[in-house]
Amino acid sequence: MENYLDWIYMGVMSVFVGGAVRKFLASHISAAPTVVAWLGVTLVVEKLWSHSVPAVLALGAICVACCLYSAKTAPAPVLPVEGKAVLITGCDTGFGRAAAQRLDAQGFEVFATVLDLSGEGARDLRRACSSRLTLLQVDITQPMQVQQALLDTKAKLGLRGLWGLVNNAGVCVNFGDAELSLMSNYRGCMEVNFFGTLNVTKTFLPLVRQSKGRIVTISSPAGEQPFPCLAAYGASKAALNLFMSTLRHELDPWGVKVSTILPSSYKTGQSSNQEYWECQYKNMIHNLSPSLLEEYGEEYTKETQELFQRYAQTANEDLSPVINTISEALLSPHPLVRYYAGPGVGLMYFIYSYLPLSVSDKFLQRIFVQKKVIPRALRKENGLNSSFLHNNNNNNNNNNVDTTEKK
Repeated sequence: MENYLDWIYMGVMSVFVGGAVRKFLASHISAAPTVVAWLGVTLVVEKLWSHSVPAVLALGAICVACCLYSAKTAPAPVLPVEGKAVLITGCDTGFGRAAAQRLDAQGFEVFATVLDLSGEGARDLRRACSSRLTLLQVDITQPMQVQQALLDTKAKLGLRGLWGLVNNAGVCVNFGDAELSLMSNYRGCMEVNFFGTLNVTKTFLPLVRQSKGRIVTISSPAGEQPFPCLAAYGASKAALNLFMSTLRHELDPWGVKVSTILPSSYKTGQSSNQEYWECQYKNMIHNLSPSLLEEYGEEYTKETQELFQRYAQTANEDLSPVINTISEALLSPHPLVRYYAGPGVGLMYFIYSYLPLSVSDKFLQRIFVQKKVIPRALRKENGLNSSFLHNNNNNNNNNNVDTTEKK
């Protein structure tokens, strides 16, 4: 009889511990409360069993747990799509173009902004989407173009409001240490990622308020965590994240829901273009002061470029986790404040949120650019010779960069 009970006990504990592990490894950091609850139930079962609870009650506990879990994982209800219009920025490539196609296929009336109405992205959207699609030529850093897009959108909507605004347009115009990043790079990132998105949001907000609709913004974990060599990009996304969080509080009385999506690493835009990385590198080298270039060394900056290029090549090509999340944020009766889309990003946020900084910093350095070359001035200061640099360069060539994160 004891062996029989032991097998039941092992089954019960396997169900609950396995469920906790599954939640822990899931990509949604929003599952963290569920993890805590699941582990709590595990402890309760452990205590009950230690008090010799009859096997019948244990089996009953399993049945109840399975029913609750099934209810939790059942498909969530969604709002009807009919009559809903959504505007998406940055639809030439990447998330924007894929989102425009998906939402159009779902039945939304999609207004998609592109930089070039005659470009490849616009042509692809015309071929792939229905007649409901409206393409608008908009550079979000140009206020006049944003205002014209508002007039064109109003003309088609008539008296209707705009159900959703998807802020997707963004750029990463540089890579490199914060000290090596040009002021023009900082301003360029802020101009597009923050000020451009801010202007679009303020411009279309009255139409969204009219519908009691949704604002969905594609941001980046780099706006919250100190990713090496992404200071300019991260600072612009940090400003964007704070603005959206503030807007969420202010728009709650209006019935408008504000969600921010933080994706992991995906191949979008110019990320897989080798000429793009070469151009970025040459621009940085040509504009650095001779003294600063001497202190860091050209070999140090070259390694950074190679690491970023290699990292981009291993990024995920399947954009569906982000596109699914955009759709969910627009159609869920109770959208989340934040979505963490993509493999590994939930675990990364769990470590960053709940473990000591010393641990999270090492983890972040491990999954992003693993620099081997030491700045030239530090090598001289520490008495390191050129053979050390040569050996490290060989290690760089032989090691692959582990990748998990970054939009």
